[in-house]
Amino acid sequence: MCESSNATLECDLLVRSRFKKYGEEELAIFDFIEGWYNPLRRHMALGILSPFEFERSRSLRSQRWRV
Repeated sequence: MCESSNATLECDLLVRSRFKKYGEEELAIFDFIEGWYNPLRRHMALGILSPFEFERSRSLRSQRWRV
């Protein structure tokens, strides 16, 4: 999995970007990982849902059982 995420990072962000100041690449990588890759990218292990969608569906299911 690590190689897959690194390839996505390299292809989608680093190859297409030009950084002018020191530290810009670190912020861009953080934004990429925490802004898109972790919360929004769909995962096979979660039934082709993003982590956001998966947690939302779990929350909705647990609320139904509490009522």
